[in-house]
Amino acid sequence: MSQNTKPDPTRAVHALSIDVEDYFHVAAMAKVVKPADWDAMPSRVEANTEALLQLFERKGVKATFFVLGWVAERYPQLIRRLADHGHEIASHGYSHQLIYNQTRDVFTEETRRSKALLEDIVQQPVTGYRAASYSITHRSLWALDVLTELGFTWDSSIFPIRHDNYGIPGSPREPYLLQAANGQTLREFPLTTAQIMGLSIPAAGGGYFRQFPYPVFRQLFRQASQGDSVPQMFYLHPWEIDPDQPRFDAASWFSRFRHYTNLDRCYARLERLLDDFQFDTVSNSYRQYQPADTVFFASELGRAV
Repeated sequence: MSQNTKPDPTRAVHALSIDVEDYFHVAAMAKVVKPADWDAMPSRVEANTEALLQLFERKGVKATFFVLGWVAERYPQLIRRLADHGHEIASHGYSHQLIYNQTRDVFTEETRRSKALLEDIVQQPVTGYRAASYSITHRSLWALDVLTELGFTWDSSIFPIRHDNYGIPGSPREPYLLQAANGQTLREFPLTTAQIMGLSIPAAGGGYFRQFPYPVFRQLFRQASQGDSVPQMFYLHPWEIDPDQPRFDAASWFSRFRHYTNLDRCYARLERLLDDFQFDTVSNSYRQYQPADTVFFASELGRAV
């Protein structure tokens, strides 16, 4: 949607989300680059995020930026600039570690630290959260209690698919109210999946956006949105538009395939996507979607699958 185009009220306003992390933060590279080495790596997150900011300005769209605390601590001016341009700031945790590999105390302290850091930078409440690598699964549902205790009111961490590192298959595919074990509720905006012959096909962005041919991804996203009528969640990382980033040749073939496939095509595809669908922040997209009054209990998500 160009800057001079008015929103079409007959079409869904989808959620545009960016996970602000660098190329060396990703879980796929965790075996070859350790957190202790991050400060020695040439960072590219600021330039790549600025490129996305300029694209969104040109297209006249707003996004939600899920910011890693590690990044915010080193580039506060970047996060302030995003907020000053009207984009929504949400938390992506601090250290990009898988939640189910952390203790509750470590997760609580890191999440509190990241939230406070972001709020100090943008001078407004930060109430949305996304877990590193969507690592809120059946093994880490306790994290939902922590989020409510820290003052978060909405989340976008649950992927209703089967995957080797994440996912709660059989969980709701559309936005819903989620009750944690402590009785508190969160608004959950799950990652997009399309239903093809009874199978849940990921259509939310990231590697799926790069690996599928663009017409295939567009059709999956449109199918998931029921003909562009139900808001869906799209996500991307700044490093995904950066084909010149340093390469980790020591990573496994599969990790390199996941990370490097079609980096050189991603920016152009993103431009097409922004023209083909309407997008806004997660909160604005959620407001358009009116979820049913049904509350889903976290402990029961996907248990029948």
